[in-house]
Amino acid sequence: MNVVMAIKLYVARMTEESGPGMKILLMDKQTTSIVSVIYSHSEILTKEVYLFERIDRPVHSGSLRHLKCIVFVRPTKENVDLLCNELRYPRYGTYYIYFSNCITPENVKLLADNDEQEVVREVQEFYADYLAIDPHLFSFGINACSHKLSWKSEHLQRTVEGIKSVLLSLKKCPYIRFQSTSEMARKLAERMREVINKGSNQFDFGQESNTILLILDRRDDPVTPLLNQWTYQAMVHELIGISNNRVDLSHIKGISKELKEVVLSAAHDEFYACNLYLNFGEIGQTIKELMEDFQQRAKKHQKVESISDMKHFVETYPLFKKLSGTVSKHVTVVGELSSLVEKYNLLSVSELEQQLSCQNEHSPQLQKIKRLISDSKVRDIDATRLVMLYALHYEKHANNDITGLLDMLKKRGVSEKYTKLIYNMLEYSGAHVRQNNLFDRESVAKITKKLFKGLSGVDNIYTQHTPVLAETLEDLLKGKLNAQTFPYVDNIGAIRRPQDIIVFIIGGATYEESLTVHNLNKQNPGTKVILGGTTIQNFESFMEEIESATTGLITKHSLRRK
Repeated sequence: MNVVMAIKLYVARMTEESGPGMKILLMDKQTTSIVSVIYSHSEILTKEVYLFERIDRPVHSGSLRHLKCIVFVRPTKENVDLLCNELRYPRYGTYYIYFSNCITPENVKLLADNDEQEVVREVQEFYADYLAIDPHLFSFGINACSHKLSWKSEHLQRTVEGIKSVLLSLKKCPYIRFQSTSEMARKLAERMREVINKGSNQFDFGQESNTILLILDRRDDPVTPLLNQWTYQAMVHELIGISNNRVDLSHIKGISKELKEVVLSAAHDEFYACNLYLNFGEIGQTIKELMEDFQQRAKKHQKVESISDMKHFVETYPLFKKLSGTVSKHVTVVGELSSLVEKYNLLSVSELEQQLSCQNEHSPQLQKIKRLISDSKVRDIDATRLVMLYALHYEKHANNDITGLLDMLKKRGVSEKYTKLIYNMLEYSGAHVRQNNLFDRESVAKITKKLFKGLSGVDNIYTQHTPVLAETLEDLLKGKLNAQTFPYVDNIGAIRRPQDIIVFIIGGATYEESLTVHNLNKQNPGTKVILGGTTIQNFESFMEEIESATTGLITKHSLRRK
């Protein structure tokens, strides 16, 4: 199970089936993201694709009939209408049409009726309707998927279509399990059962299923997306932001034009692929080694004294130039991370976050939060997330001082956007919602045990936290996942140990959970786990999720704010 490879193969087939010759790729907004995440511009050029256009572009005059047009769009009504108009007045010689998901027979007939000039050579369904971020990680790019703690109907439909695409692209017909305390998880599970039953022929892969689709709700683990991160990929997303593998660095003073936006993709960047899970201390050392290697190569390139030296230079220059770009990119990114860590006192903030997540020491932690709220170096969002972690941990504590901390945030000048989200968080994911106790002593003991085992006895105070997902997946792999807490759809009996597991988190997954899945796959070579989410969360996007989910709710927490 490799979602990156699944989509790469689909795109390769699109470009090959149209045969040799110059091609244009016509896409919509979402399929543009789907392709750009896994293919670099130079890589797609090798497949004779020289032009890229959006199907919703303004109408252009002129004809390019010498070009073949590969159409790759989602099968939406809007796209079908745009495509019908394109076929009535074709700009290109021939059209090869590929939908990223299932298209109705009625819409196929509509396309045929509009193809009066008979320019269409192919119409197919290729199930590439998701963002393949890493081989084991996918997303649908849906931010704020709920309202009043229920699905927004359009986002539920998009999620159903997306998961269907994932299953068909991987040729999996799974048994479905879901988080029983989540109505959103139940609804999604039931919709997926309907889709699989309705498309039984599509899901007949001629073998007995040994795959589980496990549907979870972000509300059961609000802590993971609240924490500052210290592995390279997760840290970049938390402090700068990653969107479709692209990182915007244009805010850095004096940044060169070519570094204003950089791509961080394990598929196209060997250094990133080898180091995206390293912690911040380790990445500093590897950057130093990368620089030293580059300097050695640069010295060799300066010695061009003979014809053979020139020949060698010409042969190796593209590789040298690529290495130069890699060095510049990662030195810039790591330099910016280092600057932000120092500027905003993130080491102290993160240490306290980990303590709030993994230890029960109410009074000392309360005093530390107060000190950091008063620290001018600490960002407003970090002061807010500390209070959120405190509120989640000590909501039921007899002497909790949530109100006092909230007053301190207001006096500090933290915007109402953040302060009102403290109680929204408790409504979204307080103790009354979660089916596990994130902060009980038994859990803390398990976390500590895992910590020492995972780090060979080295106590790293910045990576003590383990996502709830780790324990859930370990129980599932051992056949110990509670069937009442995580029931099967249709109450079927337990199956044998699953060989393939597809986990989907409503409300978004995180890069910390992606690392958890990566490590589980390494430790369990007989089983393959992939992780998906409505989006990939960092603190900022998670706040948008909570705000959207709790807007319009009249609850005891919202009354308390008044």
